[in-house]
Amino acid sequence: MKTLVCTTPGAFAYQEGTKPEPAPDRAIIRIKRIGICGTDLHAFEGTQPFFSYPRILGHELAGELVEANGAADFKPGELVTFIPYFNCGTCIACRSGKPNCCTQLQVSGVHTDGGMVEYLSVPSYSLVHGDGLGVDELALVEPLAIGAHGIRRAGVQPGEFVLVIGAGPIGLGVMEFARIAGGTVIALDINEGRLAFCREKLGVAHTINALLPDVLEQLRAITNGDMPTVVIDATGSLKAINNSFQYLAHGARYVLVGLQKGDISFSHPEFHKREATLMSSRNATRQDFEHVIACLKKGLINPTTYITHRVVFDQVADTFASWLDPANGVIKAMVELA
Repeated sequence: MKTLVCTTPGAFAYQEGTKPEPAPDRAIIRIKRIGICGTDLHAFEGTQPFFSYPRILGHELAGELVEANGAADFKPGELVTFIPYFNCGTCIACRSGKPNCCTQLQVSGVHTDGGMVEYLSVPSYSLVHGDGLGVDELALVEPLAIGAHGIRRAGVQPGEFVLVIGAGPIGLGVMEFARIAGGTVIALDINEGRLAFCREKLGVAHTINALLPDVLEQLRAITNGDMPTVVIDATGSLKAINNSFQYLAHGARYVLVGLQKGDISFSHPEFHKREATLMSSRNATRQDFEHVIACLKKGLINPTTYITHRVVFDQVADTFASWLDPANGVIKAMVELA
C-alpha cells in the first residue's frame, strides 16, 4: 500500500508500505479522509515537541472499518473515526479516568506512525462510531474534541467572557464549544483574515487584532471593565502565552491548549493577587468525542465551514509546504482518498 513519510523536516517521500494484517484487539481502517492539523505542520517545519523522524503523519482521520477484532459492537463496512491517543490503561492518569494524559501515551502520527496511508491498524478500543456522519465531518471530530476538552477543563459557565487567543483550527473549535457552553467569545489573533473568518463564519461578535496597542483597553470595554474570566491559548506561541497573563480577570482561569518548547514566565505577584488558575489541556477523552458528535448531529456546528483546501493523496507532498503560508488562507486542508 502507498504511504507518505515525513523523512526529515521539510521533506516528504511516497513509499510502499505493508498492508496491516488482522490481529487480536486491533482494528483496520481503510482511510478516506485525512485532516491536516497544526501538529502535522509543525512536524514538517521541525518545530513539534516530542517528535522524531522519519514519521508517517496524520491523526485526524475517517474511513471505512475493514476489521474490528475485539470490538463487538462495530461492524465491517461502517464509517468510523478513532481516538488517536493510545494509552496504557494502568498508570495513575488512566486509573483516574484521564487516558488523554497517560504517562506512556502514544499519539498516532506523533509517537507512532499515523494515517497518511491507505490502511491503518489501530487498537480496537480507540474506535468511534460514525453515527451517521459523513467522512468530512468524522475527520474533523478529533480537532473539535481538542476544543471541547479545553472548554470542559475551563468549566465555562453561561454569560462568562471567554478570550480565545489564536484563530487557527483548534482555536476555532474552542470558540465553538465556548459558545455552546453559553460563553461570550472574544477572538484575539494577529491575522485579520482569520478574525474576519471568526466574525463571518462563526458569528463571533468580538474580535481583536493582537498587534494593536490598545488590546487591554478593548478587552476592558467589551467586559465592562472586568476582563475575561476565562482565557484560553490556542497558539502555542511562547510570546502569546506569556503576554496573555495580563488579560486575566481576578479569579480567572487560564487554559493552555497550545503547546511549545520553552519555559513560561509571568509575574507571580500579578498572578497571585488575582487568585488565578493556570492549567493545561491535553488531547481529549471519549466523553469529548461523544459531545462533539452529538453537537454535529444537532447542527450546532457546521464542520464543512472549516475546510478551505482539498487535495487527493497523491498531491500532498507537492502541496503541503504551501499550507504553511498565511497568505494562502488555510483554515483546514483535507486530504481525500478513494
